[in-house]
Amino acid sequence: MPGLPRAAWLYVCAVIALAAVLIGASSPGEVDPHVLVALVALFVLCDSLPARLNVERARMSLGFAVSLASVVLLGPAGAALVGLSAVATGQRKVALVKRLFNGAQFAVGGYAAGVVFGALGGARFEPGRAAGWVWDALGPFVGALLTFVLVNLVLTSGALLLSGESEAGELVRDSGQLAGVCVGYGMYGLLIAGLWPALGPLVAVLVLLPLFVARWALEQTFGQRRAYDATLAALCQAVETKDPATRGHSERVSRGAVMIARQIGMRPERVEAIRYAGMLHDIGKIGVPTKILRKGGGLTDEEHAAIRLHPMHGLEIVREIGFLDEALAGIMHHHEKVDGRGYPMGLAGDEIPEFARVIGVADAFDVMTSARPYKQPMPVGDAKRELRRCAGTQFDPVVVEAFLSALEAHGWEAQRGGGVGTAHEERAGR
Repeated sequence: MPGLPRAAWLYVCAVIALAAVLIGASSPGEVDPHVLVALVALFVLCDSLPARLNVERARMSLGFAVSLASVVLLGPAGAALVGLSAVATGQRKVALVKRLFNGAQFAVGGYAAGVVFGALGGARFEPGRAAGWVWDALGPFVGALLTFVLVNLVLTSGALLLSGESEAGELVRDSGQLAGVCVGYGMYGLLIAGLWPALGPLVAVLVLLPLFVARWALEQTFGQRRAYDATLAALCQAVETKDPATRGHSERVSRGAVMIARQIGMRPERVEAIRYAGMLHDIGKIGVPTKILRKGGGLTDEEHAAIRLHPMHGLEIVREIGFLDEALAGIMHHHEKVDGRGYPMGLAGDEIPEFARVIGVADAFDVMTSARPYKQPMPVGDAKRELRRCAGTQFDPVVVEAFLSALEAHGWEAQRGGGVGTAHEERAGR
């Protein structure tokens, strides 16, 4: 991993060293070698086929279940050894240092979970133990599961933060979904442990089926999300083909709307919906004559009237796309103004849907900072001042302040190439 910051290298080395110390200080001689070999083989198989999630760059290892089973069947030392086998994952294009870190991470998590399991009174499986031992182990197992998930999330987050691959806000935002999936998969570990006394290694055959069905379900969800994105991208491409001067505008507005949504604390599902709304906010321009869209000079009253119909055209085009839901209101009303002088319906204040108020700010800011045939792009600093000047008349002041705070934290990638735009786009103060 060339280019990894020094702090990240030191962190990775520290985690690997910690795993080595924990394994070296434990008593692996107490671990049943037959059970260990079987679980290692199952772990490597499961870890080699991770499930993709609807969280950027995130994948879920099916080995979570096997690691949790090893906590019950083998104790802290055995769980650490099973986790360490992640270095042998069959995933392609995984660098050696990442393999070592993943193995160390699973080892530390497994060891910690094993310690918690024992501290909570969990009884390891032993031949001849009464069948009811599974119920006795349930409470301690849940504690071990939560510990395992927490340790893995913390260790992974540290690596991502120090390497610069993610920011703290992103990690906090995505941790809930990741933790939920990890806990769900981890519960399979108790199933493996509970069946082991009767079936031994044969349990792998029975457990792999539901594990891979669950993986298939996650892959289907991931594929559906990709299909949504591809559909929306095609629609945006249709607008840009008709009005090429505004290429990239929808993507930037979508990004700006997401920045605002996260800043004001929208739930993840609403953030996703507003991302779609931002992408499609100008889709109604498909219904506007091309000669008007590409006109470089001022527009007549009749041409302005045609332009002002594009939000309603947009709603008609996408209203039957079920997953858009709340995004439809953003598409329909993003040109409304809080003083009631906007269009298409002249809504005012809180009558304007929240999605529309958010998209309106992101849309105006990108227009101001992009080149148009009648003006040069406005400097970002001037555009910020213009937003503040129009807060309370054109824009929701709360949304404006949220956007400006997000800009301070994340910056803004303006239009590239200095391309020309069309004359119908509105400046903030107009």
